[in-house]
Order: sequence, then structure tokens, then C-alpha cells
Amino acid sequence: MRKNVFYLLALFFILTSCTRDGFQNETAGIEVVQKDPLTSKQINAEINQSIKTKGTFSWNQSSDYFVWSAVFQGNKIASVGFGSSKKDFDRSLSSDNEEIQNEILSVIQKYEGKEKGRVIMTSDKFLNQMDVFIEKQETIVALRRMKTVRYLEPADYHYFENERGTAKSSGSSGCGFETAVLNTADYTTVTPNAKAPWSFYKHNITNAWSYSTGAGVTVGLIDTGVSPEQSLLGSSFNNGLSSGRTISKIGVHVDSIWPWSTGYDGPDDQCGHGTKMASTIAAPRNNQGQAVGVAYNANLIVYRAATNVVLDGYHEQNGVKIAFTELANNNNVKIISMSMGHIFSVGKIEDAVKYAYSKGKLIFCAGGTSTSFTNFVGVIFPAWMPETQAITGVKENTSNQKCDVCHSGSEIDFTYQMERASGSSIPVLSYYNAQADYVGGSSVATASTAGIAALVWAKNPSWTRDQVLNKMRQSATYYPSPDSNYGYGNINVLNAVQ
Repeated sequence: MRKNVFYLLALFFILTSCTRDGFQNETAGIEVVQKDPLTSKQINAEINQSIKTKGTFSWNQSSDYFVWSAVFQGNKIASVGFGSSKKDFDRSLSSDNEEIQNEILSVIQKYEGKEKGRVIMTSDKFLNQMDVFIEKQETIVALRRMKTVRYLEPADYHYFENERGTAKSSGSSGCGFETAVLNTADYTTVTPNAKAPWSFYKHNITNAWSYSTGAGVTVGLIDTGVSPEQSLLGSSFNNGLSSGRTISKIGVHVDSIWPWSTGYDGPDDQCGHGTKMASTIAAPRNNQGQAVGVAYNANLIVYRAATNVVLDGYHEQNGVKIAFTELANNNNVKIISMSMGHIFSVGKIEDAVKYAYSKGKLIFCAGGTSTSFTNFVGVIFPAWMPETQAITGVKENTSNQKCDVCHSGSEIDFTYQMERASGSSIPVLSYYNAQADYVGGSSVATASTAGIAALVWAKNPSWTRDQVLNKMRQSATYYPSPDSNYGYGNINVLNAVQ
């Protein structure tokens, strides 16, 4: 009997050793046929073809050569997600994360012929994710053979910049500093002298205010920051009928074309998009004659995480990752809203979204607003993730006619009316003090729905995320049978808070 036990133990140690050595053996003796990397134009063409034919694109399903080409064209920086399984994204839950990370770094050192300090760029505090410098195709091949590598992606490949052919054009995506004189048909004045947008009446929001105004709920907004010149999102955020609340502004974006640059450039909006989203969610209700937000008594934490709404390149993707993880670790935050995205998945952002979801956050993301060169795309990332609620905009008095520039698809969860027959969209605060503007697309639909969630949660402060979400679904057009392209449709907010 003892002899049999000995043989079993011996076999166990042999198998265990083979499994651990297998990580090394699989990366030994790798040879590749040296070729020049694909051009950015070739890379983009293959991405576009995948989306058009399959409906999606994945780095994980691409060849080693293709991934290496994109890493090479993206300043030779790669993002590596690691762990003992595909679900092993939370560093605090991984007892062997340091061992796995060091093993991966050793493989990179071996094939790159560099010291550790010249290989690793950053290692995330909360996620099993790091950014590394890689030049050689052999390194990519070796890493992708490792069972502990969940994903390996280019960390600074600029798809949109390459598609448009210029860095400057992508910098204006979703941005604008315009002001507008509001058409009197697009709002109703409510006490003490605030403008309630026309859409509030379509969703029964003004009647819902008799039951809830968002007090006590904190919404986290991940966007381009907030204008320092808009006092209603600053010194006058907490006044009038909007009292006893706070707004916080945090910057986690590095304004540089070089991914290795450091130093955040502050919370101030330099695009205009974030200011409009903050206004949509929680602009104050006071006597200054400006547009009021959906949840005008909610607290707001605004992250400047990106230059614009197109998450293209290292600093924007990294900023969003940081914003999600920090909001996830903020116990006061219940809801996260992000009206930005990408046409394909970004591993580090996907990890961060999952991390925030694991902390009980209710996450709303924009389903997508089309541009001239991405009108073939359905619901965008990260809105398509099961951990998020994907929102799109629809035309007035409908739940299944998307706005002229909005995306739709099976991943959509809710809709919001934001486009009138006249062409008007939603009145909001302008970038500038005492000025107004309009904003449309799935962006404003998402921020509005996040505000609705704040009203529901404020009415039921002891509820869980799932209870809030279920109440929103039960109060929407297509409950209990969601539409194939528009989810549960428009929410009747009065019903949701009763």
C-alpha cells in the first residue's frame, strides 16, 4: 500500500513539474520567418473586414504576426493580461499573481535580451495586467503560448488615427465648445427658474421628481472632464433646489502623444463632451434659467480620462482603466456612466469594467454614435459587455427608431428619446457660464439613463444593483420581452420610482 502511495506521489510531482516546465518548454526554441511588419493601412483593413464579416474583431483570434505588427506600429508597447484562468483579473484574489507576472517578464527578457527594468512599463495595482516593451516577433509567439497569458494586445495602436490619416482629426471626436439659443419648444420652465428639457416629459421624469431627485446617490462619470468656466458644475453646483450634495473632479489623463510620458493634466474639460454629460446627469435646479439635470440632487464624481470620446491610444485607454478601478474602489459610488468607447475590445478596459462590476456598480455605456468611417459597426465596446447596460438614442415618441447617428443591436438594453422631428436634441449647459447648448447621440441617452438609475436608487437606498435594474426594466416599453435591437426600450421614470 505504501509502495502504491509512493508511486502516486512520484507521478503527481512528475506531472506537476511537467505542467510548470511546460510554460518554459512551450516558449523554447521558437523560430519565426522574419518579415517586415504589416503597415497600419493593412492592419486597419483586416480589422474592418473582420467587423464587416463577423460583426466583431478580436486580437486574441488574430495571428501572432498580425498582433506583432500592430504592437510594432504602436510604439512597440503591449498590454498583457495574465492569471491562472480567463476570469483571473482581480489581483487581490490571485495568490500567485506575482509569480505569474515574473515568469512572463522572464520570458520577455529572454527573447528581447533586455533587463527587467527595460521590459516592464507599468504594472496595475488592482488588475492582473501590465504594459511591456516588445520589439521581436519571437517574444509575441512565446507569450501567446503561455497558459497564464489571458491576452496580449497592442497598447498604443491608433486605429482611428490611422483610419483618418491624421492625428489632429481624431482629436476633435465628440468635442465642441458651441453655444446655442434654446428653442422655447424644447424645454419647459420649472420652479424656481430652471429649464426642463422636452425629453423629461416623454420619460415622465418631471413627475418622478415628486418621489425622488437623486439625493444621497453618487454617480461616477468617466469622460473628458468638466469645464472650469461652467459655475453650475462648480461653485454653484450645490444651490437652489439642489442642496446638500457635492461634485468632485479628478484627472487621470496624460496629455501626450508619447505613451511613456507621465503626469496627469488635471480635471478640466478640453473637449466639451464631459461638461455636457455632467449637465445631463446632475445639473442643478435653481433660478439661473439654465437646463436642469435628470438627478438634480445626486452627487457627481467626474473623471477626465481621455481627450475625446474615441478611446484611441495608450493614454486614453489607460485613463479609462484607472477611472473604472478607482470608482470601483469608492464605496460611495453606486452608478458609473461612460459615453465613450471603441469599435473593438481593449483588454485592460474590459478587466477594469469587470472589476467595477464585481464591486456592485451599475454601469451604463453608450451603444455608439456613427461616423463617416465606422457606420458599419453595431454596438460598440464596452457597451456590448454583459457587465454593462448598453444605451442608444431614439427618435421622439418611439422606442425602436434609432436617431440618425445612433447604433442599435442585440446588446442594447434601454433607449432614450433624444431626437425631435424638428432635428433638436437635448438642451444642456454649455462649456461657458450662463450659456446653453444641445447634445445628442447615444452619449446623452446614456448619461440620461444613468440619471434615471440615480432617481430609482435614491428612492430605494437599501436596494441592490439588480433590484434597481429590474425596476427599470419593469418600467420600460418592452418588458418582459425585450426588442431584438432596442432592449427594454424607453423607461417610464414615474413608474420606476413609485
